[in-house]
Amino acid sequence: MKKLFLTLTFVVTFFALSAVSASAVTNDTVKVGLRYGSSAMFSANLENAVGSGYTFGWYDEDRSFHDLGETEETTISMTSAGTICLDSSGNYSASSGSRTLGPWHAQIDGFDSYEDALDEAEAWDGGYPAWIDGEFVVRVGCYESRDEAEDMAAECGGDAVKSGSTGVMVTVTRTTQVLFEFDCGGALNLGVQPDGGSRSAVTWFKGYKYQGGFEYPRVTGGNLNVINVVDLESYVRGVLPYEMSGSWPLEALKAQAVCARTYACYTTKHLASYGFDVCNTTDCQVYNGLNTATDLSNQAVEETAGECLWYDGRLVEAVYHSSDGGATEDAAYVWGSDVGYLKGKKDPYEAMTTIPNYTYTVTYTPAQLTWVLQNSGYSIGTVRDVYISEYTPLGHVYKVTFVDSSGKALTVKGDSARMAFYSTTYSKNVRSLNFTISGGSGGSGSYYINGASNQRSSLEGASVISGSGTVSTLSGNLYAISGSGTTSALTGGSSAASSGDTFVITGTGNGHHVGMSQYGVKAMAEQGYDYQDILEFYYTDITIG
Repeated sequence: MKKLFLTLTFVVTFFALSAVSASAVTNDTVKVGLRYGSSAMFSANLENAVGSGYTFGWYDEDRSFHDLGETEETTISMTSAGTICLDSSGNYSASSGSRTLGPWHAQIDGFDSYEDALDEAEAWDGGYPAWIDGEFVVRVGCYESRDEAEDMAAECGGDAVKSGSTGVMVTVTRTTQVLFEFDCGGALNLGVQPDGGSRSAVTWFKGYKYQGGFEYPRVTGGNLNVINVVDLESYVRGVLPYEMSGSWPLEALKAQAVCARTYACYTTKHLASYGFDVCNTTDCQVYNGLNTATDLSNQAVEETAGECLWYDGRLVEAVYHSSDGGATEDAAYVWGSDVGYLKGKKDPYEAMTTIPNYTYTVTYTPAQLTWVLQNSGYSIGTVRDVYISEYTPLGHVYKVTFVDSSGKALTVKGDSARMAFYSTTYSKNVRSLNFTISGGSGGSGSYYINGASNQRSSLEGASVISGSGTVSTLSGNLYAISGSGTTSALTGGSSAASSGDTFVITGTGNGHHVGMSQYGVKAMAEQGYDYQDILEFYYTDITIG
């Protein structure tokens, strides 16, 4: 992962992506994961914001929606079928509540349409239409025992059945009124399409307003993933104001819109198992629908409609960050792979605008650094020293070395030189690759003799053996010859930190420094550059189209 930490609380992660032939976008439609994995939901509500009612159905491989039936209800809940409990606050759960929808039903088969099933369902108290394994049926009652279901089945001429582990129940929100049940054994997923009437439908979900429809894959026996199925341009409208302030200059917003669109047109293979293309969090691009969209951000999307970034006939990995501290960086120095369009360069533009929190300082004790590194999986003992051991040609930190109390050295490089310091426990973060470290030796206060396991903080009293076997105490100006033949003076420095000391890191910028600087974009737009100029500055030898 390549995670960007942006001053306006934007965080974006980009992954190595493939050519447009493997595009995640099908028929200009994007599937966005809103809840999945650990955030999957037992029950998910929808409420009409623009329009009234919903259509039930499913999405095919081309992302075309197939209608099954509809409701005029404006607030509905999709819930994992089985035992469903409703508490006094109207919340659904699998275990506690004053009212219960049981997993057993009487089922009547043999209906050709949703309408026929609905007509029959209305003849029975607690009846509702269902689509089970590709067939319309009527289910009556939601009983907690099979015996109850069999009694009803005998009355209505059906069979006792139990909801499957891949089933989804649709109810009127905060009630036990069942509207529909869907279960195709996981081969197809329930889709819900809001009815916008003569206008484009807008739907509330978890405090955010979304365009498009919704899909509800259910992990067998588990909770529901919630997916927004939305056209590409609506998706970009829902990303743009969360990745860049909707009040920024139009040309800056247009540059960001092109980047957001380009990202969406890739397959993110790590998410394929969840059934969607991109997520809505900082692991991909932040996407929260229409809540904070502005006229200016929507204009930026409209005026760049369909445009993406290309390099040598292929879509680019349009990475970006908040601010670069005066220079962007080669992808090779940050992520280890040379990319023709991700080349570092001096950036004179950030200095032309105001950037909040442009500089930062973060302090660590040796104990904190030890905990952070060990809990991130690094093999190291108690940290007693840390220093920058190599810079890139553009002046960014390339390697950081940590030394423990036994003299063992751990060197991390590239983006790990920044992320190795990250800790949610201590709320600490080195925000860029443009920083200095004080409080340690700076790499010059410790000397290693015949390997990192034999360490001295001073050469005072040390002796040297000459080629003829003569032993003499070190004195005067001392020099070392490296393996490459470079001769350099040995100079002392401050001692490494003791357990009560601290390491102070001071830096500039925010993010990994690769690709586009968002505050640099703002500055360029304020200087009169258009979005094509901006994108061509930050991405080398690209085309826009």
